[in-house]
Amino acid sequence: MTQTPQPAGTAQHGPDAVFDNLIGGRRVPSDERSTNRNPSDPSDVIGRYARADAATVAEAITAAADAGADWADFPSQQRFAILDRAGDLIAERADELADLLAREEGKQLGEAKGEVLRAAQIFKFFAGETIRNTGEIIDSVRPGLVAEMTHEPVGVIGIITPWNFPIAIPAWKIAPALAFGNTVVFKPAELVPASAYALTDILVEAGLPAGVLNLVMGPGSVIGGALTTSAQVDAVTFTGSVGVGRSVIASSAAHQFRVQAEMGGKNPLIVLGDADLEAAADAAVNGAFFSTGQRCTASSRLIVTADVHDEFVALLKDKMAALIVGDARADGVAIGPVVSQTQLDQDLRYIETARTEGGEVTGGELIESDTGGYFLAPALVTGTKPGDTINVDEVFGPVASVIEVADYEEALAVANDTEFGLSAGIFTSSLKYSSHFKRYAQAGMVMVNAPTAGVDYHVSFGGRKGSSYGPREQARAAREFYTVHKTAYVNAG
Repeated sequence: MTQTPQPAGTAQHGPDAVFDNLIGGRRVPSDERSTNRNPSDPSDVIGRYARADAATVAEAITAAADAGADWADFPSQQRFAILDRAGDLIAERADELADLLAREEGKQLGEAKGEVLRAAQIFKFFAGETIRNTGEIIDSVRPGLVAEMTHEPVGVIGIITPWNFPIAIPAWKIAPALAFGNTVVFKPAELVPASAYALTDILVEAGLPAGVLNLVMGPGSVIGGALTTSAQVDAVTFTGSVGVGRSVIASSAAHQFRVQAEMGGKNPLIVLGDADLEAAADAAVNGAFFSTGQRCTASSRLIVTADVHDEFVALLKDKMAALIVGDARADGVAIGPVVSQTQLDQDLRYIETARTEGGEVTGGELIESDTGGYFLAPALVTGTKPGDTINVDEVFGPVASVIEVADYEEALAVANDTEFGLSAGIFTSSLKYSSHFKRYAQAGMVMVNAPTAGVDYHVSFGGRKGSSYGPREQARAAREFYTVHKTAYVNAG
């Protein structure tokens, strides 16, 4: 099939635009394509994107392997310049990229721009890491010997990213991989290829050599399987569902590649009787409903002590009623659409299950529109028990539940009673309880008097228990995954 791919600029998107994989510096077409639609208006087609098959993925892996030696030896100052330039280009095109992101994923436009600017910050941060890849020299306990401990690239990295942060999550995986001298085969979620295509275009424009970054778009069942069974792939970093993440982990044991997996959360936000309820309700709305609740750090379980339960719930309902749901790019909209019909159906099933199990649902109704967008009013489920389905499964939508407890001790026990452990929050004016919670909350990230969602680009990201597997992401911690340790001895005698 001979078709000319379109550039990534948003003016070039439309029903007749086709976008191809990037392999070894070439745009490689495909016989099969997926149609990328706007969830605010499914009749709005953003473009048709290539669907790679196993042979195409194998070609991309070989291209990354062939480019590996030169990129590993690429001067660090030049590597710095490429990543720094990429950060500048992303920031310069923030409005264009945010519009594209909001159009294909449904994230409210202001949040979309924030995500794009975060991606720019990540690339500029890891540009700096290219020249801070320090080692250690230490005297041996044996006379005359000196030990050198350094960090070297792992090799070919398979990167598999989700649809909910289609530019920030690729950025925080691709940037450190490249900074530390690895080459990449990048597979974005099939729902959001446009942001991935635009990001790879920017990296090419910034000067990245051919083959260092390869983009393969299409179904996870095909591309993921090819990445996790190839003898040429040295590591895989994955963010997505628990089921797929566990299959990647299992494959890593069978095929002996290193793996990093982020697999979601069921994050608690505790509200104690001494809390600033106004601030707590604002944080709950932010954590539970912004980004349409489609983030792994969402505040999906609101655990409230009985002395302020009714007041807090009433306040929360008032704030929910003021939220405007609609087209992600429209003025005044706080919450955009659910990402797809499939995800919307899942959200509705969980809401109905919550009713069946005795919960009282406020909101959660479909919102009709002229465009047929996937709009869902935020839902609050009260009167729930810790073991209810709504408090066990990750819904991944604008749905939060409330669990009433007697005191802090019960709140902590309920907060920790989950297979996940990504983020946890507490609202209290007590130094005693906040200090205790920071120590005993079984989560990788703990927030005191702040929303459970939201982590700076220069700090590590990751959870415990079923939420995460392998080294942390982001910041200085990223080096642990994207490099291998080497110890060398020199006999100075």
